[in-house]
Amino acid sequence: MKSLLILATAWPFLLLAPQLAPAEATKRPNIVYVLCDDLGYGDVHCLNPQRGKIVTPHIDRLAKQGMIFTEAHSSSAVCTPSRYGILTGRYNWRSPLQHGVLEGYSPPLIAADRLTVPKLLHSAGYDTACIGKWHLGMTMPQKQTGQKRKAAGPAAEGKEGTPDLDKMIADGPTTRGFDYYFGISASLDMPPFAFIENDRFTEAPTVEKQWLRKGPAAASFEAIDVLPTLAGKAVNYLAARAADKKPFFLYLPLNSPHTPILPSRAWQGKSGLGKYGDFVMETDWALGEVLAALDRHGLAENTLLVFTSDNGCSPAANPPALERQGHYPSADRRGYKADAWDGGHHIPFVVRWPGVVRPGSRCEQLVCLNDLMATCAAMLEKTLPDNAGEDSVSILPLLRGEDRAVHEAVVHHSINGRFAIRDKCWKLLLCPGSGGWSQPKDPAAEKQGLPPVQLYDMTADVGERNNLQAEHPEEVRRLTELLKKYIDNGRTTPGKRQENDVKAVLLRQAFK
Repeated sequence: MKSLLILATAWPFLLLAPQLAPAEATKRPNIVYVLCDDLGYGDVHCLNPQRGKIVTPHIDRLAKQGMIFTEAHSSSAVCTPSRYGILTGRYNWRSPLQHGVLEGYSPPLIAADRLTVPKLLHSAGYDTACIGKWHLGMTMPQKQTGQKRKAAGPAAEGKEGTPDLDKMIADGPTTRGFDYYFGISASLDMPPFAFIENDRFTEAPTVEKQWLRKGPAAASFEAIDVLPTLAGKAVNYLAARAADKKPFFLYLPLNSPHTPILPSRAWQGKSGLGKYGDFVMETDWALGEVLAALDRHGLAENTLLVFTSDNGCSPAANPPALERQGHYPSADRRGYKADAWDGGHHIPFVVRWPGVVRPGSRCEQLVCLNDLMATCAAMLEKTLPDNAGEDSVSILPLLRGEDRAVHEAVVHHSINGRFAIRDKCWKLLLCPGSGGWSQPKDPAAEKQGLPPVQLYDMTADVGERNNLQAEHPEEVRRLTELLKKYIDNGRTTPGKRQENDVKAVLLRQAFK
């Protein structure tokens, strides 16, 4: 049995079997995928040694033993859409979610009949588990109120009815390919504040608590305990799987360092940079717990480990204050979470696979979190159907050490539904400002008379400061037409044309 571990602050690239000899490839490596929540590229010390001040020894160790991807990107600059892309291999803007994120009571975003990564692996005999933050919607049972419940959109909070929190939860992770689930329904600042195991709350949310938002909570639930609890559950899961010898896939989407920024008491004050730095250090510790469990159970040599994040560092971390202390969460990129600029979607991505990935190596090719689906299919020597993984490309050649482009281009989406498209050299943004929360926001940029689009030469200007749209109108036209083709075809990969769930809006009205 091979073990394949993917650690993701964003968790996408799992497709490495072709590096193995044919006899070894048939052993179906285990997969563990750890995804951080809002961890910036510059928050990892080995990725930002000159301007990163947070100590991250476990991630740094992983990088020495594996491969650093310097141009890994999430498909979106916020949580829910990136997670949709990871598990489906499809851009979120093909779904009903055109901007924003889901809430704790939102209905499911992934269609019940859509192929997901855990479904694909389950069909190959894997035990599949999700431990952590789901944030892709589920159907909370509603009490009978005598009123007809309104139709809920993908970002609805479910406020039209009163949740019946004692009954079974439908359409959760165990209906989308996972055999086991333990975690929270959405971000840790979104009610209900309670752990869910499989399809029920472990303790009924009978009281009210508040972490930024207010809502139903289990009496014993405390936000500060969530990260250590998830790490412990993951360690126990690895121990159980090592004992039964069955191949497994563990998706471990952590809640940190997303708000509420609450490091455990043992980590408070450790970074010297405030609570955010402390919480990043505790996140690194959680990865260390997983690494130690792999070593303890003799799994490390047979494990593929991927560490990534769902998007860039959040403004809630107070980047200006961190930068005044010499720590730059976005490293050399512009913007933060929610933005179309690189700081919104340029993410840490580190892969370790002994015997396959060369230790201490780097890959500068463009990759995306969506690529997990196609990589897994390649690992299993399976062909994806035309209606699955429409925007997923296998990165196996890169893991094997080949230095060639696997993507023609990658599409990015901001929280406000603004599009950007990037190829090897050029990046086009279809917005006048950040497309998200950074200044200037799009309305302010319009008032300033800034051009409606931005074009940057990413080989010379990764900080996206010199807008070349006027000098290179041919590149603006070329990338715009390529993006339109991607939208119209319902896919960015070879295959039969597919329908999007809704009409994707190429140019949106500026959000205030």
